Amino acid sequence: MRLLMLGGTEFVGRAVTEAALGRGWEVTVFHRGRHAAPPGVRTLTGDRTAGEAGLAELSDGTWDLVVDTWSGAPSAVRDAARLLSGRAGHFSYVSSRSVYEYPAPAGLDEDGPLVAGASPDAGSDVSYALAKRGGELAAQDAFGDRALLARAGLILGPGENIGRLPWWLGRTARGGDVIAPGPPDAGLQYIDARDLADWLLDASADGLSGAYNTVSRPGHTTMGEFLDTCVRVTGSRARLRWTDPEVLLAAGVEPWTDLPVWLPAGELHDTLHRGDGTKAHAAGLRCRPVGETVADTWAWLRGLGGTAPQRPDRPVLGLDARTEAKLLASPDSA
Repeated sequence: MRLLMLGGTEFVGRAVTEAALGRGWEVTVFHRGRHAAPPGVRTLTGDRTAGEAGLAELSDGTWDLVVDTWSGAPSAVRDAARLLSGRAGHFSYVSSRSVYEYPAPAGLDEDGPLVAGASPDAGSDVSYALAKRGGELAAQDAFGDRALLARAGLILGPGENIGRLPWWLGRTARGGDVIAPGPPDAGLQYIDARDLADWLLDASADGLSGAYNTVSRPGHTTMGEFLDTCVRVTGSRARLRWTDPEVLLAAGVEPWTDLPVWLPAGELHDTLHRGDGTKAHAAGLRCRPVGETVADTWAWLRGLGGTAPQRPDRPVLGLDARTEAKLLASPDSA
């Protein structure tokens, strides 16, 4: 198979590229040149934000599959998809479950209501949800029933440049008492970037089209298992101090950002951790155990000296030390 990867040098894009290379596919990576592409690929460079001129190196060539992970201006997806529609057999766009109208109730499938106001012609001044939905529309406008929309939820695994799992691994590795947001049995839903990549390539090669919620089943792991695994794989002597959500919220702790991955029970938890992925699982999605994701991410971090890359367009995550110290001094943390 001949794959054109739009991006392909970081996190999900790199996971897709490496998975395709592992299958013996011929891979072309089109990127801005800010990071090195994996060895073994053909490299094309250009800036998708520069309009037609930025896509000049894509003016020739044919491919069986195109995979796009773009999360900025939908017009960039539009321009690339239009340019490639007559020279590529299939277009897969890595979207997000954020395209559903908020709040998304527990168990929402692909037929749920979508955000209003999205356009494939929009620029970079739209919200993440509108950008991803606009990207979906752009892909479908150009490729029709040859377009696959992978609506991912929380994505974890080696290569993560957002800082969620890397922050927890770094914090537990330092040891000592660690604020753990309760309850320990709260279910988590996510997907390992490598599982997303494998499914995406299989589904694209099989010619699947339309939208799929590409996430684990709800409760694939729990907050307790997730953090216990972080402690175990780092080999630290960290002690998890389980703290009720009410205590954390009263102290001004922001779910998802101060304590990554965690969300208290309610609308946001249902939206992000209780979506329905039945359709994708029926189409072959397989999600590896949380222990494998955590251990492999820790091995990757250690290989980098313990510091993960950070996307410049995303905020730095994690609870600051002073707030954690105050919470740890409280009798409300177990």
